[in-house]
Amino acid sequence: MIEFRYSQLLNIVIHNVGNKANDEGCQFSSAIIEPNNELRNLLLHYFVTPFKSEEYNCFYHESDLNFNEVYSYVSKIFDCQSSIYEQSINLAKHLYEKSTHAKIKGGEFYVVYFKSCMIDGKIIDAVGLFKSENKDTFLRVYPLAGCFEIESEKGININKLDKGCLIFNTEKETGYLVAVVDNTNKGVDAKYWIEDFLHISPHKDDFHNTQNVLSLCRNFVEKELPQEFDVSKADQAIFLSKTVSAFKNNSSIDMKQFAKEVFIQPDVIERFSKYKTAYQQERDIQIDEIFDVSEQALKKKAKGKMSTIRLDKNFDISIHGGDEFIQRGYDENKEMYYYQLFFKEEK
Repeated sequence: MIEFRYSQLLNIVIHNVGNKANDEGCQFSSAIIEPNNELRNLLLHYFVTPFKSEEYNCFYHESDLNFNEVYSYVSKIFDCQSSIYEQSINLAKHLYEKSTHAKIKGGEFYVVYFKSCMIDGKIIDAVGLFKSENKDTFLRVYPLAGCFEIESEKGININKLDKGCLIFNTEKETGYLVAVVDNTNKGVDAKYWIEDFLHISPHKDDFHNTQNVLSLCRNFVEKELPQEFDVSKADQAIFLSKTVSAFKNNSSIDMKQFAKEVFIQPDVIERFSKYKTAYQQERDIQIDEIFDVSEQALKKKAKGKMSTIRLDKNFDISIHGGDEFIQRGYDENKEMYYYQLFFKEEK
């Protein structure tokens, strides 16, 4: 969990980074800026408020971690805080080199040093990298000669961070602990911030174990299982309901016991085990055999639709267990399928 109750914004450098494909170039600030206390508090709110998730990442490189540019430049800032201006130039140039997609907008690029951030109960420093790409329109009303005047101005909304990254000064040997936000791009051009510029991968922890197993089970039940076994949509929904229940009812997951609890039949369990191995290899991930359940990952991933049967455009049936209380049939007169639901009372 990340907390910023004691955090202080010490240093901030701002540059403007354009789109390289459009040859917009970069505009470099000549020095570190020194905002007053009121502005520091506003900037602190702008930069850190979006970071609420326990989902962490880490820097990586295919051959050597030190070849990851952002990792290398940020490491130098942690080693020598006074180097933040020099390294901010390097970071801005690196971002520019990755800003080659036609849809990427130019904007202000901030490199910030934070003191006393709390993460998982530990007080540590952090370096923040942020980019503002979108401007909002604001109205300014002011008195003039006994009347009021109104005019519009373009500016940054401090409640809408476009792109951000917090690098915490811990676990350096494995790529630091990195939290990331990207609220602007969802298409192909979104890759440039997370994949091309930062070059990060999920941090191996309980959050990602929980998230990965839930995704694994959904893919297995919806895509693999129907190819190997005779399963209905109701059967699939019941399997997924059991998956979610196993996570909700246990503080930790043992994958072998979990498979027995959810899939029960030995041949289905065996098929799930083989699929799990292939799934990890295809996605280059590693799922621990025993891990603690992350409640935040469970809430994020295990939504109602995970165990819902969609019937044409008329009905959805949400399954929360109890496969003995639902039966599937076929009406020959109407030439339609139907479900029978058995219950004792309506609530």
